[in-house]
Amino acid sequence: MIRHTEEKKTKALLSGRAGSILVAAGLIALFAYAAFTFLGMRNFEAVPLGSGVTRTGLLSEYFPALKGSAGDTEVFYLEGSEPGETVLCLGGVHPNEPSGVVAATLLVENAQVKTGKLIVVPHSNASAFSYSTPGEATPMSFTIKTDWGEQEFRYGSRLTNPIHQFPDPDVYVHYPSGQLMSGNETRNLDRSFPGNPKGGLTEKVAYAITEMVKKEGIGLVIDMHEARLMNPIVNCIITPERALTLSSLAQMDLESSTKEPWHLEPSPTKMFGMTHRGLTDATDALAVLMETGNPAMDYPRGPTTEKLIVEGKDEFYALAASRGLLYVPYSEKGLPLQHRVARQLAGADKLIRVFAELSETGDSIVVEGIPSYEDVETYGIGHFILKPQQER
Repeated sequence: MIRHTEEKKTKALLSGRAGSILVAAGLIALFAYAAFTFLGMRNFEAVPLGSGVTRTGLLSEYFPALKGSAGDTEVFYLEGSEPGETVLCLGGVHPNEPSGVVAATLLVENAQVKTGKLIVVPHSNASAFSYSTPGEATPMSFTIKTDWGEQEFRYGSRLTNPIHQFPDPDVYVHYPSGQLMSGNETRNLDRSFPGNPKGGLTEKVAYAITEMVKKEGIGLVIDMHEARLMNPIVNCIITPERALTLSSLAQMDLESSTKEPWHLEPSPTKMFGMTHRGLTDATDALAVLMETGNPAMDYPRGPTTEKLIVEGKDEFYALAASRGLLYVPYSEKGLPLQHRVARQLAGADKLIRVFAELSETGDSIVVEGIPSYEDVETYGIGHFILKPQQER
């Protein structure tokens, strides 16, 4: 009897140990998968080189202190056979605003410059692509169907990764204005211009972009963003006073050609740090910012899924729209990424054309091949996405 009891105890002990080992192994596997996924966020999609790309470089070439840091990012140059004006297009200043990222990518892959130079930075805040916004339960990526398969795009965060810039101050003091902002705005690239070479990572990225604008003699900066659907500053071109003629002419043409609302919003003269104010004040360039709506950003929404990012459909937005609470047109079709990218590309194309017509230097810039508003709406984004090269 005693022996039988001891055998039962031994079996129970062994069984308990085996269960503990299985649980531990499962936890180790789970932690390893989580770590692998988290570290994988540091590597976002490579941008295929369109035939119009003449060379590539890094942002750190304009500010060497960025070299090797999480803030360094790829810069694409599309140069014409004839000299002329230079235009810079920025995507990913806020990586949770995907239409700007995708539109900048399509510029790299499709645009052809005949005269002048087009510079494109699709992932302006590279650090902020390396994680998703805490507490928002957003997906880490989204996928677009193409003519050759599927292309994944990273869906990042509005702010620089705190791993790369920590801690946030209680109050962020903007340089050089001295304006006071919420502490976490120290990691907001669109509150950091014209930048600070001795500041945190985000301010250094802003400083590098400002140096690029100066050294390349850039005449026009187009910064592509998205906004909340309940934010009145949406479907607009935010313009400083020096760029008012440019933006007004572009806005009238865009409303006529797209049959869509395009609002003009003045760049606040006493609100510092944003591209349209910081770059306009610190350089000779005209800097404007375009906003489309993003259904994955506002709060009266259901689950934030990849489908919501791409298709833009949500029953709660439909209800809000029926009660007049949204500042963008919202039908049963939702607000798909395809439509938002079509707006960004149409806006960039029109701003470049009007800028060339208004050039005071006598120089011009001629950019062809930008997918049109009608074509993107008809054929979809995927029709214009190139298949990634195996090697560059």
